[in-house]
Amino acid sequence: MKLKNYKMSIALRKPIELFRKTWMQIALSIILILPLAIGFSLLYKAWPLLNPDDLGKLLFGSVWSPSQGNFGLFPFISSSVFVAGVGLIIMIPVCLSSAIYITQFAPRWISRILRAAIDILAGMPSVIFGLWGVITIVPIVGNWAKQQGAQNPTGYSILAAGIVVSISVMPYVLNMLLELFESVTSELKETALSLGASHWQAIKDVFLKKLKPGIIASFTLGMSKSFGETIAVLMVVGNVVQIPARIFDAGYPLPALLANNYGEMMSIPMYDAALMLSALILLLIVVFFNYLSHKVIRHYQAKA
Repeated sequence: MKLKNYKMSIALRKPIELFRKTWMQIALSIILILPLAIGFSLLYKAWPLLNPDDLGKLLFGSVWSPSQGNFGLFPFISSSVFVAGVGLIIMIPVCLSSAIYITQFAPRWISRILRAAIDILAGMPSVIFGLWGVITIVPIVGNWAKQQGAQNPTGYSILAAGIVVSISVMPYVLNMLLELFESVTSELKETALSLGASHWQAIKDVFLKKLKPGIIASFTLGMSKSFGETIAVLMVVGNVVQIPARIFDAGYPLPALLANNYGEMMSIPMYDAALMLSALILLLIVVFFNYLSHKVIRHYQAKA
């Protein structure tokens, strides 16, 4: 009886393994095909506007008037770059200092509290950050703009959007940095300390140098995430179609354009294609920053 059961288990093992392998390959194929499917669908919808002669006018034109057939996307692209750039400038020192303090200096009980706070921020809806920005950040930025004599004293600006987007993306970047700093073995730190280095010298000259590729990649991925923030940015950026020249100027990033306009005025010729082109540009920007982060990691790994 035992021999019979053993033979049956041997006979069933092969089809079960085949089923498991096929199921995993199907799941992997879905993951690989999904970004391509999204990209090709956006490309198909934007194709009517992808004329080589008019592409430069679309990407670098500053006039947005769908009713007259003008779809200049440069104000939206430049606003996205400015908002993400301001967010990155604010995010780098705060995230890096916080990660160093939590993993190297903070007592264990403070570290647990800070990690819980980071997890709460990571799970918070984007609209909450936007409302907080309207209530708190916009008035502060508006008062500062008045003191500086800015043309836009309302506070709804690139600076307000950059602050809000940096705070909404910080938990995402912080979690990656915490994992990086915790991956360094205690022996490496103890070796540096035994050679006479201070605690801060060990962090600066050993930890940061060893983790440099991961740190750069973390902030690069955070930059790509900043480009995709929609609701929080939409609520505080001002949504004025212009090329921002100062941080106090209002802007209109690509995600806000899509959120505000898709589904409206679809009877206007090429309007749908213009919005799909802006979505395609946003997707390509995110893909570029993800590719850049992988290149940075490979470069430093090969150098090491």
